[in-house]
Amino acid sequence: MKTPSNPAAPPRKKTAKPRAMPAVDVRSFIVAISEGKPEPRSELAFTDAYTLLIAVTLSAQATDISVNKATETLFRDAPTPAAMVNLGVDGVAEHIKTIGLWRGKARNVVALSQILLDRYGGEVPHDRAALEALPGVGRKTANVVLNVAFGDPTMAVDTHIFRIGNRTGLAPGATPRAVENGLVKRIPADLLRDAHNWLILHGRYICKARKPECWRCPAVAWCRYQAKTEAPTA
Repeated sequence: MKTPSNPAAPPRKKTAKPRAMPAVDVRSFIVAISEGKPEPRSELAFTDAYTLLIAVTLSAQATDISVNKATETLFRDAPTPAAMVNLGVDGVAEHIKTIGLWRGKARNVVALSQILLDRYGGEVPHDRAALEALPGVGRKTANVVLNVAFGDPTMAVDTHIFRIGNRTGLAPGATPRAVENGLVKRIPADLLRDAHNWLILHGRYICKARKPECWRCPAVAWCRYQAKTEAPTA
């Protein structure tokens, strides 16, 4: 009979699976976090669909603040696909060295800009498959562009939205795609387009990763998170 390798170690506690928020509460939750933000906007700086595409592509493993600092000069010198191709990989790299994975991102930005010129007349296509075929553009980036630039009711699941979907019970799922599918299915159609930005802002400033600020959450009444936090004492 085998003995435990460390008999003194306490048994591991099983992590409770997130409880799904009742469907009837989903609208109330989304409406609550939308208060004060009737027309939410991405915090990335952009002027059109092309600069949005580039900004979102650059934002992988980087903060919006760091991307905005880099694109301030990048978009000044290369605001169009043609200008970006003319700037070249080395030229783009000089602008974005302060953000993560900048070498690969510089190559992708120039390559996707060339494809836009060759196949789409320099325009960003309003088509998921075409977007996802571009270098450096995955499903999340495509969803952001479709939502923000074209007004489609898509849901781009970043770390904030993945966390909220599971923590609150809004749309529990083991993968970003599962959370995305759950949110698209459960959020009322009239709220879905703006819900993407409402959820990101909520996760960034209130439902934070390390310690959610439940005491000031406007949607706390519908949240299924059990370990609610209290306001810090003076």
